[in-house]
Amino acid sequence: GHYQDSIRAAKGGDPAASNFKVAVQFVAWLLLGVIAQRVEGKLEWDAEKGLFSNNKDANKLLKPPFKIG
Repeated sequence: GHYQDSIRAAKGGDPAASNFKVAVQFVAWLLLGVIAQRVEGKLEWDAEKGLFSNNKDANKLLKPPFKIG
């Protein structure tokens, strides 16, 4: 099943049917859309810096307000 497929790939085996490199980019795009729904106005994304160039409130939402791990 897809769980075993993902585990095998994560352990360095054959690539998963759902390529992680593609999935990471898709999830990042999706999460930027979530931020866009939470703030007012047009957002300008600076991919090189990994920040919104015109909205400090949106930038605050890029990282969780708690420590993981």
